[in-house]
Parts: sequence; structure tokens; C-alpha cells
Amino acid sequence: MAFQIILNIFLAFLWMFFEGSMNATTFIVGYLLGLLVVFFMRRFFSTRFYIHRLYAILKLLLIFFKELMLSNLAVLKVIFQPKLNIQPGIFALETKLKEDWEITLLANLITLTPGTLVVDVSEDNKTLYIHAMDIGDVDEAVESIRQSFEKAIMEVGQ
Repeated sequence: MAFQIILNIFLAFLWMFFEGSMNATTFIVGYLLGLLVVFFMRRFFSTRFYIHRLYAILKLLLIFFKELMLSNLAVLKVIFQPKLNIQPGIFALETKLKEDWEITLLANLITLTPGTLVVDVSEDNKTLYIHAMDIGDVDEAVESIRQSFEKAIMEVGQ
């Protein structure tokens, strides 16, 4: 992926050199033309076309911000209730992620979401132990994490 990005930027600067104009518009046109060149050369690279991964990263960020807002509202709702009616608990999440950076990213995204905290990771890096401030249904919480964060991280890692 990094090689494709560097090649695309190099082609954009080469376009600027050929045009004899050093401004942002020429760079953007060169970048878009370079994007086409890299796209047509994609079968010569060992990794997939880098725009797919950038799209997956953007999608992961949007999912995180959505979950961040929803969990902030849930925590705010609990704070403003006259009686504290929560069910805290720790549950285990078995993950399908294999790489260390993927597991670390999943743990950080869960921890950064208010109301949840990754307490521990098993020795084999297959299970995350998560503390939730208010957990009604464990299976629903596990499935929610799998369908949002884990699925998006798997798309980035492909």
C-alpha cells in the first residue's frame, strides 16, 4: 500500500514538472492521473489497490465516531437518572482477528468508547475481557462489537 501511495505522489509531482506549474490544482490533476495509472498497474502489485484500504479506514473511523456518540448518550442517560439502575459486568469476547495490531486497535476502540473498558487479553490473543458499565444481554454486546469494530478492522487488514 505504501509503495502505491508513494508512486502516486511521485506521478503527481512528475505531472507538475511536465506542466511547468507548481500549484495545488496541477498537483491534484496529476494525482488523479497517477491514480488511474496505479489502478491500471494494480495487477503488478502484491497488495490490493490502496484506495480500497483507505475507504475501509474511513469507514472504520465513521463507525467509531457513531459508536462514540451513541455510547456518550447512553452514559449521559445513566448519569441523569435519579436512581442508579445499572448492571455492570465483565464478559469475554473471542475475536477472529489474528494480527497484534488488529487486536490492539480493537482493544483501544472498545476502551475509547465510554462505558466499556478492555481489562485483559488472554495469552493466546484470542479473547478480550471487557468491563461494561451497563450490560443487559452479553450476547447482544458481543455481537454488536463483532458487527461493528471487528468487521471493520478485518476489512482494513485485508
